[in-house]
Amino acid sequence: MTSDARYPPDETALLIVDPYNDFLSEGGKLWPRAKEVAEGIGLLDHMRTMLATARGCGFRVLIVPHHRTRPSDYRTWDHLSPTQRHVVSSQTFAEGSWGAEWHPDFEPREDELVVSQHWASSGFANTDLDFMLKQHHIRRILLIGMRANTCVDTTARYGQELGYHVTLLRDAIGSFSWAEMEATFEVNAPLYAHAILTTEEFADMVSDTVNEEPGGADR
Repeated sequence: MTSDARYPPDETALLIVDPYNDFLSEGGKLWPRAKEVAEGIGLLDHMRTMLATARGCGFRVLIVPHHRTRPSDYRTWDHLSPTQRHVVSSQTFAEGSWGAEWHPDFEPREDELVVSQHWASSGFANTDLDFMLKQHHIRRILLIGMRANTCVDTTARYGQELGYHVTLLRDAIGSFSWAEMEATFEVNAPLYAHAILTTEEFADMVSDTVNEEPGGADR
């Protein structure tokens, strides 16, 4: 699934969802579950390429982080999801821990934004993500990171509902199984995403756009 839409730098943002060590680094609590798919699709290399491409094109870059966990979290909540119960027991992304630090390759620069933390799966629900995008005149969002069938899928769906043009980079988004990847990219995303691209397809597209602009090859 591709799109004819262009990606104007002043209207486009790259959202990096949950780039925590617990997800993406050897020794992270969730890395053993993510490793097979991550290595199978070249996840980290493609995430690095997308970040470099976004920075090179002048896109806005935002980190969209899950809540950093504390032992006292959720104790008074009425309706924990199964995922939240697992987070409580495993203390995934524990506040102050190495696992809750950014993977070193995805540390935000000073001019890049870290939005408020989401408590469940959507990077938009109960956060300032929509507000921050609108304040920076963003109309098109690109999503990479973790995890395909939870935070990425839910954030992308919510973004489409809010009126954003949504692009998923299928080889820069990881998950815990090939079945989860199939459910996201073959079943769910084609119903809401405006574009589903590989990193190479996207890089070629924006490169062609730049070269087509007046003086583009010299920019």
